[in-house]
Amino acid sequence: VRLVESGGGLVQAGGSLKLSCKASGSILSDFSSSPMNWYRQIPGKGRELVARHGSDGSATYVDSVKDRFTIYRDNSKRTVYLQMNRLKPEDAAVYTCNRDSGDWTWGQGTQVTVAS
Repeated sequence: VRLVESGGGLVQAGGSLKLSCKASGSILSDFSSSPMNWYRQIPGKGRELVARHGSDGSATYVDSVKDRFTIYRDNSKRTVYLQMNRLKPEDAAVYTCNRDSGDWTWGQGTQVTVAS
């Protein structure tokens, strides 16, 4: 299974973006039963788990994005989304996704740049 992220770009502080991550090659039962995570990474820093969507529909977030980001999924499309609102310069990073086990092939990520 190969992960393909999209939707990043340049946005002004306070703006919004919606990221998509498609698990290409996954089967419905495997995708729908997999908790899916969005991560972000800044050069020189480690990967940070930003949001997690459980197979039961539960969602958890790192404190810094709570009430601003929303993770959701469309199993029929094998896709997990990250709606990002009220973006801040510190949200700028390369965003990637994977399931909990991290065993699907990582994508190149999608770059989010936030201008202050």
